[in-house]
Amino acid sequence: MSDFTIYHNPRCSKSRASLAYLQDAGIDAEIILYLDTPPSPDELRIVLGKLSMAPEVLLRRNEADYKTHIAGKPDMTDDELIETMCRYPKLIERPIIITGNQAVIGRPPERVQELLG
Repeated sequence: MSDFTIYHNPRCSKSRASLAYLQDAGIDAEIILYLDTPPSPDELRIVLGKLSMAPEVLLRRNEADYKTHIAGKPDMTDDELIETMCRYPKLIERPIIITGNQAVIGRPPERVQELLG
């Protein structure tokens, strides 16, 4: 099992570039195709903790699911946002690269370097 995990969308150029950055560093990361296998709310809470980020910061606001399920609802709790993100995983910013208790969003892909030390 790898020490690195990437929440990956192969259709996303930043996600592909972040994965290539890991591979170029000789890292065989566990790849989670999160659109096919969304995280559970508990898993997403753990990821958010490793990112030191509130759920609203991880939202992709340009997605249709955002406009349909979140926009215009300013009083949503963190738990409601997390539940919605897990139900509609396109809302989750990508890629997310994790190792140990640390994580980064690979935007730009060079942010992966922060985890490599």
